[in-house]
Amino acid sequence: MQALDGIRVLDIGTYIGGPFCATVLGEFGADVIKVERPGVGDHLRRFGTETDCGDTLVWLSESRNKRSVTIDLSTERGIELLKELVADVDVVIENYRPGVLERWGLAYEAMQELNPRVILVRVSAYGQTGPYSHLPGFARIAHGFSGLAYLAGEPDGPPVTPGSTSLADYVTGLYGALGVLLALRVRETTGTGQVVDLTLYETIFRMLDELAPAYQQFGYVRERMGADTVNVIPHSHYRTRDDHWVAIACSNDDMFARLARAMERPELADDDRFGRKATRLAARDQVNAIVAEWIGSLPRDEVLERCRAAEVPIGPLNSIADIFEDPQYQHRETVVTKDSRIGPLAIPGTVPALSETPGEIRWLGPALGADTDDVLGQLLGRTAEQIAELRADGVI
Repeated sequence: MQALDGIRVLDIGTYIGGPFCATVLGEFGADVIKVERPGVGDHLRRFGTETDCGDTLVWLSESRNKRSVTIDLSTERGIELLKELVADVDVVIENYRPGVLERWGLAYEAMQELNPRVILVRVSAYGQTGPYSHLPGFARIAHGFSGLAYLAGEPDGPPVTPGSTSLADYVTGLYGALGVLLALRVRETTGTGQVVDLTLYETIFRMLDELAPAYQQFGYVRERMGADTVNVIPHSHYRTRDDHWVAIACSNDDMFARLARAMERPELADDDRFGRKATRLAARDQVNAIVAEWIGSLPRDEVLERCRAAEVPIGPLNSIADIFEDPQYQHRETVVTKDSRIGPLAIPGTVPALSETPGEIRWLGPALGADTDDVLGQLLGRTAEQIAELRADGVI
């Protein structure tokens, strides 16, 4: 048994934002049908590092547990097939620009006529409403528009993309999965579905702690601080003697006192020195310099050992090579190896860990159209002859 057994999801999105929502649902048992363009497929198949099977590593990892069906949605017959699928699923996920579904005759009201219980997840750059709703956008644009990129980088340097990753797409996909679960819960009572309207920028903005209230109350515009954190110190990254980096997070006075003891300088935590947060904040550069000097005098493993023994929150800044060797990652199976069309492939595992109905990776990204015949035959009742005709006519 898995948590979402019996739930069928129709993924008609592209790239990451919408499809990642479907990926998360599929990890926990949902039957995910991925609709792609015949002969072309999802752009995600060509986004990332190419492999010998013709699809990228991103596709193989992020399209796990999906069944690939090819339908040409630019044709009337293709749209009719899509409508038949909508009538037989629990969730539809799309991330086109607002208005595309409506042009296909598949506005949510039309979907509900086919299937009153269907839940529609709509992912777009700026949402289904508002003056920017018609504009295109990707994660990088959302990082900037949300205020995140403005905060990322060194104080005297340009804004940067945090982690060089499509963070907004993944976060929006997670919020999409949450929206589906909430809508499914409501459907148990009402018997009807609803629309989950998500933007790439709002999901990032929601995570920027006190940025909005601090501006509204005090007119405070937070600027780039590099590795530092706005309201606490020491809470940054520091280089060790052997040229590694560690992160320390002293979020309150007690934690700083523990660090002072680990440094064998307990007097630093006295009230007349840096024992109070306000004092440390006022002397940010001095406190950082003291901590950096101590950490810079020791190799990484000794710094980690001393701080952990004193219960100071500390951790290494891992490269992916470090991650592959780390016993915590290995114990939790945070990285798993699965068979794929290019052989064994290491990929991120499933999150969260459920004690009774854990997630599962049954297969990795499928070949284009690998499941078209099965889905059209078993789900829509098409005969082999009808499927062959659709293929000959370029509909699938």
